[in-house]
Amino acid sequence: MSDTADTPVLSTRGLRKEYGKGEGLVRAVDGVDLDVGAGETVAIMGPSGCGKSTLLHLLGGLDRPSGGKVLLNGRRIDNIGEKALARMRRTDVSYVFQSFHLMEELTAVENVELSALLAGRSPRAARRRAEELLDQLGLAGRSRFLPSALSGGQRQRVAVARALSNEPLVVLADEPTGNLDSAATLDVLQLFKDLHESGQTLVIVTHDARIAATADRMFSMRDGTLVDDTQLTGDATGQLGALVGLED
Repeated sequence: MSDTADTPVLSTRGLRKEYGKGEGLVRAVDGVDLDVGAGETVAIMGPSGCGKSTLLHLLGGLDRPSGGKVLLNGRRIDNIGEKALARMRRTDVSYVFQSFHLMEELTAVENVELSALLAGRSPRAARRRAEELLDQLGLAGRSRFLPSALSGGQRQRVAVARALSNEPLVVLADEPTGNLDSAATLDVLQLFKDLHESGQTLVIVTHDARIAATADRMFSMRDGTLVDDTQLTGDATGQLGALVGLED
């Protein structure tokens, strides 16, 4: 963490991503300014094609911007070399994608522990962390199964656990509960709540208002720009409790 308390963990200034030229030019992300504080949960909502996923990729260094800048803990990451960028992705930022991106030849627990191993954890610590996360997400009995033997919802929960296994500075989640039923969604919400309380920083792209309701702030995105910043009332714990009550 930065020594400067006021420094956002993640921020952008004038961030742009463009595709094509001339009349075919598309501004997928168009001049986005965003600050995400330490321990904050931010939700980004908007229609398909508005630029949410592109923004998430730029925030995590999966794509390079056409203009503007991205800072992680006060350090620019949009213009660093590929080796430094890969190192940052192993240790500081984790992702949950719309599609699972699991390694089909590895079991669930091996998929989850892989991120921690790449970040430099010992095999014993990585396995212990993986098993804890899978247990929290209701998959302890499936930890030795290959992805092909898991349901879609189970594979998504493995993907969520994998993103959390190296305890990153920031978790970037793209529709993390999109393939989950109501019960599994509450498991993931509970885990995100616990991470929020422990100081984990989360940026979540979602169509699900239940997910957005657990955030500290919610942005609406239209045509590549953030058009609204809503400070949500109440804390994530209370909002999650309300959601659980609705499911009972």
